[in-house]
Amino acid sequence: MRLTFCPLFSGSSGNALFIGAGDTRLLIDAGMPGKAIERALNEIGVLPETLTAIAVTHEHSDHVKGVGIMSRKYHIPVYANERTWNAMARTVGDIAPRNRRMFEDEEDFYIGDLALYPFSIPHDAADPVGYKVYYGGRSVATATDMGYMKKSVLKTLSGVDVLLLESNHDPDLLMQNPHYSLYLKQRILGNHGHLSNAASAEALVSLCESGVRQVLLGHLSGENNTPELALSTATDRLCREGVRLNEEITVGIAWRDRVSRKFEIE
Repeated sequence: MRLTFCPLFSGSSGNALFIGAGDTRLLIDAGMPGKAIERALNEIGVLPETLTAIAVTHEHSDHVKGVGIMSRKYHIPVYANERTWNAMARTVGDIAPRNRRMFEDEEDFYIGDLALYPFSIPHDAADPVGYKVYYGGRSVATATDMGYMKKSVLKTLSGVDVLLLESNHDPDLLMQNPHYSLYLKQRILGNHGHLSNAASAEALVSLCESGVRQVLLGHLSGENNTPELALSTATDRLCREGVRLNEEITVGIAWRDRVSRKFEIE
């Protein structure tokens, strides 16, 4: 019994995460053009026409840009909560009624061989969620687009085998960015914005204590962060707590513009 986990894209320019087990092949979000998603899937040996479903976290374009075209082209069911369906209607376009699926937050549901738990996250969207996904006693999760780390989210993420965790920005780089308005900076820094490197690193300390052993830092800003800075902030904080890196926990990067590490969890 094998659970596959692989971020295809993770960043402010687009997001898509592949999770597979048994005969089930799931995309969480499809925030890139269809062609880019197809190429990324082919790179990991997955034919787009074999996808079982797309599960959407929230309606922002960097998470749903390719949802409509992928669903229409390959007849893929799309799962989202009611408020997200309403908010993303214009962006995704027409989805066949038979492929419109709805769930309730904080309630488990199944897609093929996978069990999904959608948990509420603090972000400036209609009704945003992260997902914890179970299969055969193993679990993986994605937790990005969060203004802060809620205690309930920390509890949900406890002990997952692999986690995609937001590490969006360095506040100093953000505030010095001449291309961002003050309003945008305040939005990103707010309680419904994005998780900073330092906030992500602090969460990692608790997550490591809970048994999380593999983490990819994701949704990095292209202008207000670097992979090196995100990684060093996280590892420095863990080391100050006496955590043995690569023994107690391994931390890597989910890339913005290309396929990241593929995990095969037995």
